[in-house]
Amino acid sequence: SSGINAEYGGGTLVNNYLGKRGEERWVRLVLKSIADVGLVGYPNAGKSSLLSMLSTATPVIGSYPFTTLKPTVGYLQTTDRKKSIGIADIPGLIEGASDNKGLGHVFLQHIERTSLLLFVIDIQGFQLNQRNPHRSPFETFGHLCRELELYMAGLTKRPIIVAMNKMDTPTSDARFSKFVAEYRAHLSKLVKVHSIVPISCYTGQGLDDLQELLYEIKYGTTPARWTNVKLSL
Repeated sequence: SSGINAEYGGGTLVNNYLGKRGEERWVRLVLKSIADVGLVGYPNAGKSSLLSMLSTATPVIGSYPFTTLKPTVGYLQTTDRKKSIGIADIPGLIEGASDNKGLGHVFLQHIERTSLLLFVIDIQGFQLNQRNPHRSPFETFGHLCRELELYMAGLTKRPIIVAMNKMDTPTSDARFSKFVAEYRAHLSKLVKVHSIVPISCYTGQGLDDLQELLYEIKYGTTPARWTNVKLSL
């Protein structure tokens, strides 16, 4: 038969060796886990600055919204490099992200693939532009939680840390106290927060506490409870 194959150059009716048309398909692969921690927040809250302070990552940082256009992952490591935590800087969300406004679904799917949510909230509140209302820190946190739940029910059941950024700015202590009081009164039964940490990416305030919390949650050295909230008043 080898002689016949050589003579006719492969499968033919003569040698009864007929191949069939191969199958063809397009497959879209989605990475299911990109990091341990996902940074969640509105534009210009300081997520990229925080990532650069906690890891060796070098995200684009600017004083204008939407400087982050795709996720950037950095790693927080112990000095002996035996343990590490992956932190993903997710592009800033806007109201209506759950309805895919501002590429909301593209950004939200990255949050879906992290196991711990680190909300980065501007202590001075947030206003996207002059056409949009100004949101207090508590309103900002509430709207972000709403967008996550509308996108995927149960997403805010994951461990949550709230980092109140820009604590170096005026009236920040009073605003921080107000946020804690509003959270306890209006949202604590719906969204369980492990800790609320006052930080400043400008001065470095609170970053050591934040790093310790991330390790505690990932490696289970302390239970999650409300008494872990850190106040600097």
